[in-house]
Amino acid sequence: MNAPNNPTATPEALPGHPFIAYRGDALHVEDVALTQLAAAHGTPLFVYSKAAMLAALGAYQRGFAGRDAQICYAMKANSSLGVLQVFAQAGCGFDIVSGGELERVLAAGGQAGKVIFSGVGKTRAEMRQALAAGIGCFNVESEAELDVLSGVAQAMGLKAAVSIRVNPNVDPKTHPYISTGLKGSKFGVAHVDALRIYQHAHHLPGLQVVGIDCHIGSQITEVTPYMDAMDRMLDLVEGIEAAGIRLAHIDFGGGLGINYNGDTPPAADALWAQLLAKIDARGHGAKKLMIEPGRSLVGNAGLCVTEVLYVKPGEQKNFCIIDAAMNDLPRPAMYQAFHQIVPIAAKHSPAPAAAYDVVGPICESGDWIGRDRVLSVAPGDQLAVLSAGAYCMSMASNYNTRGRAAEVLVDGATAHLIRERESVSDQMRHERLVQPAG
Repeated sequence: MNAPNNPTATPEALPGHPFIAYRGDALHVEDVALTQLAAAHGTPLFVYSKAAMLAALGAYQRGFAGRDAQICYAMKANSSLGVLQVFAQAGCGFDIVSGGELERVLAAGGQAGKVIFSGVGKTRAEMRQALAAGIGCFNVESEAELDVLSGVAQAMGLKAAVSIRVNPNVDPKTHPYISTGLKGSKFGVAHVDALRIYQHAHHLPGLQVVGIDCHIGSQITEVTPYMDAMDRMLDLVEGIEAAGIRLAHIDFGGGLGINYNGDTPPAADALWAQLLAKIDARGHGAKKLMIEPGRSLVGNAGLCVTEVLYVKPGEQKNFCIIDAAMNDLPRPAMYQAFHQIVPIAAKHSPAPAAAYDVVGPICESGDWIGRDRVLSVAPGDQLAVLSAGAYCMSMASNYNTRGRAAEVLVDGATAHLIRERESVSDQMRHERLVQPAG
């Protein structure tokens, strides 16, 4: 679908969203009006800006300019094929956490040799699949996993390249559900056990130790946790190499946050300037660097268009009931997360402004998208839920037999449908009725 530019309209970009702007009365993603997309594809509808993704990636690329570095998109943030294709074509590798994600990477044109396989519960079948595909490295998260992976690789006549994920016990100062670097986390191996576990891995016949990995959490908005984690990691690197085990790369995970509601995370290039200075000062600047950004590449590149179904005044609360729900946008229900909600049409509705809880149709009290939002809305109005590019479609479900939304990728004035809306027949395709006996 092509949308003409409106040269007479001066874009008014939304703060923190340079590729999402009002042109006159209409909210656009790049050069495409959201009203046009909603009319063509219905709502709820996810819309992504390719330019926003590449701009976010560009900050990391600038930060690593002149370095031996590999950026691996953490695809759990958004695993839609059209999104993966953008990053594959930009030269990225991928951080995966399942065999299914590996299949998606390959289907989108990604290179197996640039894939890192993370996650605490890899199955033997997934290990065999990844080894057969020729992935770059396994990020191993337990001593037991090392033993199993060595056996699987040996049986295939191969050696698995491994990096061990170390838990540095650093507080990332984020939501507890997405804090992964404290000693109570299920992820990684304990910092105090790391050297012993590396020595064990070094002697396993089916493994080749190639690196060290850590990931302290997600939606991190401060520099200090990264700097603390880097110090702990470099201490370990020096101890491991002093024991005779060479580490070719340091994988520093991802986790950099985005601006949801006045958050002020450091820019990726500025953050890495500080981290690289520390790496250089300690004599490790020649090592290959790996990084696994997810949310920071796609979060603010996407939004969800939704329609107001009903406005329901209440004795204690007013409710704005929309056609998007917790199955489409699970972050508020899961993490009490904040997403800005703005009108598709900049001109105010004739309806009076009021404070609303913005809620979906699902039969759960937890089905809310925004609390106490001041809006001028009437049934039929359309809203945009911002910062919806990460951990929305990838965590979407069919709860209440609701089909997953359609997705559109905007590239300038062109809009590509990258996922059709899911029908009820799509959902039931693999289900079977029990045939009566006799």
